[in-house]
Amino acid sequence: MPATLPDGDPVPADGTLPRSALTGLGERPFAFYVHVPFCVTRCGYCDFNTYTATELGPGASRDSYADTAVAEVRMAPRVHADLPVRTVFVGGGTPTLLPPGDLGRILEAIDAEFGLAPDAEVTTEANPETVDRAYLDGLREAGFTRVSYGMQSAREHVLKVLERTHTPGRVPRVVEWTRQAGFAHVNLDLIYGAPGESDDDWRASLEAALACGPDHVSAYALIVEEGTRLAAQIRRGELAAPDDDAMADRYLMAEEMLSAHGLTWYEISNWAASPDAACHHNLLYWTGADWWGVGPGAHSHVGGTRWWNVKHPAAYAARLAQGTTPAHAREVLDDEDRRIERIMLELRLAEGCPADLLDGAGVRRAVADGLLERAPYEEDGRAVLTLRGRLLADAVVRDLT
Repeated sequence: MPATLPDGDPVPADGTLPRSALTGLGERPFAFYVHVPFCVTRCGYCDFNTYTATELGPGASRDSYADTAVAEVRMAPRVHADLPVRTVFVGGGTPTLLPPGDLGRILEAIDAEFGLAPDAEVTTEANPETVDRAYLDGLREAGFTRVSYGMQSAREHVLKVLERTHTPGRVPRVVEWTRQAGFAHVNLDLIYGAPGESDDDWRASLEAALACGPDHVSAYALIVEEGTRLAAQIRRGELAAPDDDAMADRYLMAEEMLSAHGLTWYEISNWAASPDAACHHNLLYWTGADWWGVGPGAHSHVGGTRWWNVKHPAAYAARLAQGTTPAHAREVLDDEDRRIERIMLELRLAEGCPADLLDGAGVRRAVADGLLERAPYEEDGRAVLTLRGRLLADAVVRDLT
């Protein structure tokens, strides 16, 4: 897990936001992210703010976590007007280590304090080993509309390298149960580029995912984060580092196979069967909406003010028990910060971003080099990545800002 939180400005004890953040509040979509920081074991590649039972220590527990999260939700109206919540995303960690009733109580608190939009998208992440049909029935009854499973791979040796605990055969079963429970939307997360993964392994993972019939697939290149067990294994020479050329080939394979099965890319790492099947919560992130992050280490953003909570569940619970904000620090983004952030996020989308946000000479050069689509730029004044541009997105963003 990350060793430290970013520096920033102090946050008032009651969490009051600066006046600038409240300008236009309610005009932008509003969302909630709920972080559940518990895992049975820690995957070797993961640097998220998560804790196993042995790491948790005194002052926090799974049993009391829902009550603590509800306390933060109830604190939120001190600094916000009533707002319709468009999306809720419960992530982790492994949210489905909590009973569905606990997740439902957090959702009920959000609805009571703010009001869920009638068509709100409500997603939880899940490990395939932590749910069964009865659990999924409970989630659906609690108001969840979408489940995102961490499939990662269909090859046992790749799962072993990633230190994932589920078996490949578990995923088709839980997807079937999810559909039977009445969920319209199911996502499968995949990771490519793990040490020891071959092209055939990746092809098999894509085929296995598609055979489950999800209406959304996310495919992410493995990132080796400092401080993780995987990084240490690579540094010691026990495992090979991911190969950039192989990663590019795997991405092209994903694009070819997913699009051939009716899934269309709408963000560099995400494909959906229809606009309704897209992850609308993530789209709000990518298009500059407001959101409140509940939980230890969770980040929030409202009107150009960004803040982040204390990391450890015990410290988080102690703050809320005292009636003070769990926020560790915050920052107010200036106009240039917001412009660059908008470019970094919107350029990843299939719709692209307005070209007038970008360096004009850089845009013309990127079009000439085949990194940006010519027609959207010339006809609509938008910068949209080509397939080659998607492979080089980070470099393109750097060049255009």
